[in-house]
Amino acid sequence: MKTFQSWNALVKKRTALFEGGNCGFKMNQLRFMGVICTVMLFIVYRTTNYQYLKTEMETKFHPFETVKNYRLHHGKLRGLPRGIMQARSDLELRPLWSSNSQSRASVMTNKNLLAMPVGIKQKYNVDDVVKKFLAANFSIILFHYDGNVDRWRDIGWCEKAIHIVADNQTKWWFAKRFLHPDIVSFYDYIFLWDEDLGVEYFDPVRYLRIVKSEGLEISQPALDPNSTEIHHRITIRARKKRFHRRVYDLRGKTKCSNASEGPPCTGFVEGMAPVFSRSAWYCAWHLIQNDLVHGWGVDMKLGYCAQGDRSKKVGVVDSEYIVHKGIQSLGGSGHPTMRTTVKRHGASSFDLRTEIRRQSTWEHKAFKERWNQAVEEDKDWADPFLKHQRRSRQQNRQED
Repeated sequence: MKTFQSWNALVKKRTALFEGGNCGFKMNQLRFMGVICTVMLFIVYRTTNYQYLKTEMETKFHPFETVKNYRLHHGKLRGLPRGIMQARSDLELRPLWSSNSQSRASVMTNKNLLAMPVGIKQKYNVDDVVKKFLAANFSIILFHYDGNVDRWRDIGWCEKAIHIVADNQTKWWFAKRFLHPDIVSFYDYIFLWDEDLGVEYFDPVRYLRIVKSEGLEISQPALDPNSTEIHHRITIRARKKRFHRRVYDLRGKTKCSNASEGPPCTGFVEGMAPVFSRSAWYCAWHLIQNDLVHGWGVDMKLGYCAQGDRSKKVGVVDSEYIVHKGIQSLGGSGHPTMRTTVKRHGASSFDLRTEIRRQSTWEHKAFKERWNQAVEEDKDWADPFLKHQRRSRQQNRQED
């Protein structure tokens, strides 16, 4: 009987030891799995964080590449190997043959772009402008709105420029169709200028040096006070300043003071001679309307493309200034004091400039209506400058 009890006790002891060992094995297994899961979660976190930071950097420095890389995974490009794809282009001229074509293939010589609408009546003024920009190593694209290209061929730099022809089209029409952000993304700065600007006191290299040092994403050279046509006080040159971002003026209909936080008192450049950084142009191109070709009203909204606070990122350069001659060539006589009239079939004559101004006024109204409608419909969009204004008011109250 004792032998049976001893044997039974021994069996129970071995069973207990086995179950204890099995339990210990399971505990060790759980600990091991826990360590593995922790390591995997850490790896996933580091990878995700790295990808996020990389995307942020790409968006900051190469916004167009980010968009293109996203598109590579979708739709019509699936048939191509990813490495063969060239997401961007430029406006560099590529000759049919060259003795050093292989060495030139990977060299981008021009880092900035000048784009201008031109007519043959302003040939000599455009010549002065282009010569200055070519000397500063700019790419040049001319939009011929009068159909005349052959009459430019006697100018030495003609073959160095790109010429696009479309009769009676405006600067904004051309820009929307031929300055797509992906095409001009190689350029650091895009100068989208009118043709009636005097550049005797302007140097592109010194201008860009100021723009870069002050962090201006959107800018323009100041206007000489003796210019024929000046529309906004902020664009007038301040003789003792290098540049300015705002204006103070309590005269007239528009009063600008310390409390003024938007265009045309601060965060504003006019449409005659704007200069855009690469990122600012990416935004501005989308702001330009396809069918509203005069661009009225767009200048008041350009501050939304300043890549930050428009009161700091938008400015007017005083030390490098231009003269606005106010010559209405497109749809006009080419002389600021003369009118062009056209006779309709079976009707009395009418003034082209008057008709253009009526069209511009209508487009200005249409643009404002579209902006207001877009703001109302986009429930996720919040006006960044309204937030800034509220914050400024709260700070002022606290200081008072």
